[in-house]
Amino acid sequence: MLVLEFKVRAKKHQYLAIDEAIRTAQFVQNKCLRYWMDNKGVNKYDLNKYCRVLAHNFEFANKLNSQARQSSAERAWSAISRFYDNCKKKVPGKKGYPKFKKNCHSVEYKTTGWSLDNNTRKAITFTDKKGIGRLRLVGTYGLHFYPIESIKRVRLVRRADGYYCQFILSVDLKIETEPTGKAIGLDVGLESFYTDHEGNKIENPRFLRRGEKKLKKLQRRVSKKKKGSSNRRKARQRLAKKHLKISRQRKEFAKRVAYCVVQSRDLIAYEDLRIKNLVKNHCLAKSINDAAWYQFRLWLEYFGTKYGKVTIAVPPQYTSQNCSKCGETVKKSLSTRTHVCSCGCKLHRDENAAKNVLKLGLSTSGHCGTWLTDSLNAWGDDASTLTEVILSKQATSVNQESPTLLALRLVVGVSILHENYLTNG
Repeated sequence: MLVLEFKVRAKKHQYLAIDEAIRTAQFVQNKCLRYWMDNKGVNKYDLNKYCRVLAHNFEFANKLNSQARQSSAERAWSAISRFYDNCKKKVPGKKGYPKFKKNCHSVEYKTTGWSLDNNTRKAITFTDKKGIGRLRLVGTYGLHFYPIESIKRVRLVRRADGYYCQFILSVDLKIETEPTGKAIGLDVGLESFYTDHEGNKIENPRFLRRGEKKLKKLQRRVSKKKKGSSNRRKARQRLAKKHLKISRQRKEFAKRVAYCVVQSRDLIAYEDLRIKNLVKNHCLAKSINDAAWYQFRLWLEYFGTKYGKVTIAVPPQYTSQNCSKCGETVKKSLSTRTHVCSCGCKLHRDENAAKNVLKLGLSTSGHCGTWLTDSLNAWGDDASTLTEVILSKQATSVNQESPTLLALRLVVGVSILHENYLTNG
């Protein structure tokens, strides 16, 4: 799936119509959730049928496109099915019981209710009764390269700096690249964004920390304004724009670094971290969220699938404590930044962890299986990310790889294992 996003230019009454469509979608989603709570045994198809009942009972719901109402019902069912899955898997802690939406920011159409401008494809017209009409699309992406039939969803999104239109296309992007014959082990951290097994580091940008002074100033301005006033609304808008800017900086940084890593390596091994558990440490929660490790992992898996590279998530247990040379466990606290072992190995804590991560990625047993075996069996249905079920959306692998790439990966794997044997004994 490919998502193309455009900024929307329209008139004031059209923006108000988009807001009304978003509120209606939120209403339908909440009513479907209530219907599921009040009736035992309701399934996904019952919620879709219930959308017709809502359209009959509420005139404003009838004005929204029928498939847009179904999309809202599917959102409600997505939360319900996630709750069921967590209960079946016996996930520790809270199971994520579905909650009513308070501030919805988007409305999603399927294949009806809209039409693209056939000539320029720089404008879209929504044909339902909400009165949105023709919207001008501003962006550098070209929709001419994709057939109209490949557009499966159209989503209108409201953000702090305006309105956006997203096109979800059913396109299989796989790009052939020249094998580099290299592998890399990554250890993410707070001191540096990541450290690889060769000791190379990427500086942690800390976007939230750098913009925190400005955020506090804008927050004080919001608190001083009278509730319900126009000045308070404007102050909240400025604060929201600053938060959005920081979020975009963090996303762009993770995307750029992940792209560079995938382009320079054939195999990427990284830790399978549970961020939800890590942020329970209130002393480090802000810094962990600011580092965006999870977003970095998502981009690694996306680019790995796109360019046919192998991405392996390994268990993070004892990667910092075990010696990468002899395997002996050397206990150390978070404040201890240097790994010193009785075997004579002395290096930075993160570099030691990165070496262990790469070893686990290349190992023939354990959590993630063997890279060499998976490369030779690349004609199968294995996922590109070899790990336990941690992410809700796992990346899919390239089902077929060229024999040259497979042979090269085998040679590279053997050479790396031989080099480790000569180094570590």
